[in-house]
Amino acid sequence: MHARLAIGPDGEVGMANSCPTLTIVVPCYNEEEVLPETARRLDGLLAELIDDNHIAADSHVCFVDDGSKDRTWAIIRALRESSGKFGGIRLSRNRGHQIALMTGLLAARGDIMISVDADLQDDLNAIKEMLRTAAAGADIVYGVRSARTTDTMAKRLTAHFYYHLLRLLSVEIIFDHADFRLMTRRAVEALRQYEESNLFLRALIPLLGFKTSTVTYERAERWAGTSKYPIGKMLALALEGITSFSTKPLRLVTILGFAISLLAFICTVWALFAALVMKATIPGWASTVIPIYLVCGVQLLCVGVIGEYVGKIYLETKRRPRSHVMDTLQPLLPDLDVEPAARTSHSENPSIFVPTE
Repeated sequence: MHARLAIGPDGEVGMANSCPTLTIVVPCYNEEEVLPETARRLDGLLAELIDDNHIAADSHVCFVDDGSKDRTWAIIRALRESSGKFGGIRLSRNRGHQIALMTGLLAARGDIMISVDADLQDDLNAIKEMLRTAAAGADIVYGVRSARTTDTMAKRLTAHFYYHLLRLLSVEIIFDHADFRLMTRRAVEALRQYEESNLFLRALIPLLGFKTSTVTYERAERWAGTSKYPIGKMLALALEGITSFSTKPLRLVTILGFAISLLAFICTVWALFAALVMKATIPGWASTVIPIYLVCGVQLLCVGVIGEYVGKIYLETKRRPRSHVMDTLQPLLPDLDVEPAARTSHSENPSIFVPTE
């Protein structure tokens, strides 16, 4: 037997009559090779969870097509016709994984949302444990890799270095967590209030607070197709994570500028002492050219760091929309005409499914 625990605005705990609706949000970009298999596995998982009364019958999958250039959207349309559990959102152009994921989360109509990539590297069976953890009271459940055996040595080292660098810069982030996570309606509605266009959800979501937990899983190889995160996009995302959540690089620039100024002052005093007191001249051009090159290089680096932050201010102040939705396919299920606010008030704790004996 299973029941659903509902917590009202007055804090009173009671048992609701139905299971929570689950929406699985899957961002996609040129995933025609893997999408049919992803849909098959998600369809089977939803059917199993519904049969076991873990989730409501109107639970569904929302694919977000991030401006794909292949047959991804055509496949999503065909999936929707073949099964009522599939819906889709099509962005007008490619806006990047983080924006596509954010668009899907904010459009999702479930009581519980789970985000997962389409490449099948994340273990879908971990969703069951995520639901159990949410039933215990967690509003956010992070999927964390138990190991990085599928990564190359270089990727493992750079990833761990990056996580430690973020921690050093006071950015709150979950180690070995990507974007495989569960969020309750309350957490998603809190996320809706963050309107910045420079998105790095892995560090933004921990800022929400609420009760959180983690579920570990083994990450598999990509089932088909190629990675949509080449080195350039990975570096851009890494830079986004640093500059969107920490001002320490600006402080480091200030400290570096002060240190170089102090060093230049010491060199000036030494040069004057050598010329006026010791009556000695500085031999060679290296003692002149090298400091000039060094100072110029540091100056350009500092201007670049400051420019990154100024650029973000420029983008944010324009208040442009993150994306435009070109097409929407609703799952062919009942009760999907209810707005999220009608399901759960923003001030209420969302209903959580709790197993009972």
